[in-house]
Amino acid sequence: MKPFNVFPYGSKINFMRLRWVSISLAALLAVAAVVGIAVKGFNFALDFTGGTATELVFEKPVDVEQARAKLQAAGMDDAQVQTFGNGQEILVRMQTAGETQGAGPSTQHTADRVLKTLNTAENPARILSSEFVGPQVGKDLAQNGVWALLFVVVGFLIYISFRFEKKFAIAAVLTTLHDVLICLGWFAWTQHEFDLTVLAGVLSVMGFSINDTIVVFDRVRENFRTMRANPEQVLNASINQTLSRTVITSFVAFLSCFALYMYGGQSMRGMSEAQMIGIIIGTLSSIFIACPLLTMSFLRVTQEDLMPKESYDAELARRP
Repeated sequence: MKPFNVFPYGSKINFMRLRWVSISLAALLAVAAVVGIAVKGFNFALDFTGGTATELVFEKPVDVEQARAKLQAAGMDDAQVQTFGNGQEILVRMQTAGETQGAGPSTQHTADRVLKTLNTAENPARILSSEFVGPQVGKDLAQNGVWALLFVVVGFLIYISFRFEKKFAIAAVLTTLHDVLICLGWFAWTQHEFDLTVLAGVLSVMGFSINDTIVVFDRVRENFRTMRANPEQVLNASINQTLSRTVITSFVAFLSCFALYMYGGQSMRGMSEAQMIGIIIGTLSSIFIACPLLTMSFLRVTQEDLMPKESYDAELARRP
């Protein structure tokens, strides 16, 4: 596998020398994300705000991208278009300012506007139904997302504490929460549309982040048991030894998400964008945040934290 190494296995990049800089930068990014969420908020999509859902049926199959382009040209930039049935039926969902629940005049006006934009002599259309869609489903799923986040955090703490050590668990969870916060901050500052697919992408960031961190931590644990060196040297060696694996895995994952972003259509763009941001931040955080945390304050890890206790007893028994 040596030809696939991006960095030499025995490279000696001193990452720990920059640990205070990287932690300070991570803290600033986290503060910026919190400010963005608090001040600007999210540009919530129809899943969270509610709006009009209009079903149209055409005489011939419809090109979704062309339909979406026509709606955007007519000023309906937030319209979400998807096909169902045999391809001749489409569903157009969009927010409607000042609309209340129920099939009121605003709902009918929106449906007529959509029909006028998409109806052509070559492929005439008619309205099957038009109704107000409440945001309750989105709210329920968003609440479930928060519960999922808490469940994953607690699960990470229990698993990593059992598999490694409590200090590793705290560092990994802090790193993962940082990655999720940065991803949310990105959507707050850019005001890119935040829908349920974005929420799914943000939750998937947690899995990628913790996986990358655990790979590095596993090497840290092995090196602490075999190397005669201080914690900073052990952490540096561990990062350098896993650097190629980290970069290659992240690059391949990023390419997959980028392909989805480019060719997956408008409905998948938000999720793939969240995943791409998460992959970049998660890769950097496993190197520049997770490991540096293990050198600081109460999280400072030592060889005694990782050596099996029975080996201590055996060693003490052999001493005079």
